[in-house]
Amino acid sequence: MPAVVRGGRRQNAKPAPKRTVRSAPGRGAAAAPAGKLHAMSRFGLSPKLTGFAVVAILMLGGGVVLFTGGRAQALGSAVNNAIDNSMAGAGFRLEKVHVEGASPEALTAIKAKLGLYRGQPLARMDLNAVKAQVESVGWVKDVKVLRLLPDTLEIAVTERERLAVWQHEGKTLVIDSTGQPITEADPARFANLPLVVGAGANEAAGSILPLVRQRARLVSRLEALVRVDGRRWDLRLKDGSLVQLPAQNEEGALIQLDRLDHEQRLLELGFARIDLRDPEMIAVRPRETGRPAASAPAAAAGAPAV
Repeated sequence: MPAVVRGGRRQNAKPAPKRTVRSAPGRGAAAAPAGKLHAMSRFGLSPKLTGFAVVAILMLGGGVVLFTGGRAQALGSAVNNAIDNSMAGAGFRLEKVHVEGASPEALTAIKAKLGLYRGQPLARMDLNAVKAQVESVGWVKDVKVLRLLPDTLEIAVTERERLAVWQHEGKTLVIDSTGQPITEADPARFANLPLVVGAGANEAAGSILPLVRQRARLVSRLEALVRVDGRRWDLRLKDGSLVQLPAQNEEGALIQLDRLDHEQRLLELGFARIDLRDPEMIAVRPRETGRPAASAPAAAAGAPAV
């Protein structure tokens, strides 16, 4: 009988033979990707997209170590192309472009700038570049771009307000509320906008037009607002009459004109000129030649001789 040592092992016992564990076919190096596939599947990705994501991760991870310079750039381009192709294969292709808030005229210019095409990879599209392209259109004041997977691009546009048509030095342009020209706008298509004429008229129009628009009878007879010496306005009416406004307190002068028109129907009677430049004295010149101009104190302006 072999000797036994208390509390220990038999001294003459043979060591147990080592067992050789054989790896199952297809396992080993592929075990890590399989684990990643299982983990990524929890996010609801399809097997196709999950497999693609793991391949992209392995390629990117290895590329940083193995390649530098031009080789790394080439690898990056290859990976990007693989991403584009795989995402497009999964259905992430551009099929629809929705542009909201744009007039028909602006929409034509926006589409021409974008240069998008059907089937274009959508997932990696540069939205900032798209935004810059739309903002370069003169009609556009502000724009927001949103990508809606799998196949739609949403573009929300805020257009610049068309304020007036500006005529100066033989050119006619549509201007916005800040006086800036909208170069794509055809003035002939905006005959309903007021006409402002002269140097600086574009910049000053934003302050005078709201005051004029409050007076419907005046607006219906107005042909143009002419900027004089860069400091005041003449209102030219369709019947040839002229209203001369002061350099300051334009609203007060228009209130006086309202009162004259209300009491004497002055705009209907017609006149050659009404001079409102002096707040203390209103001068009215009848249209008939040979008659002297009539003047009236501002306090008695309700009954001028016409």
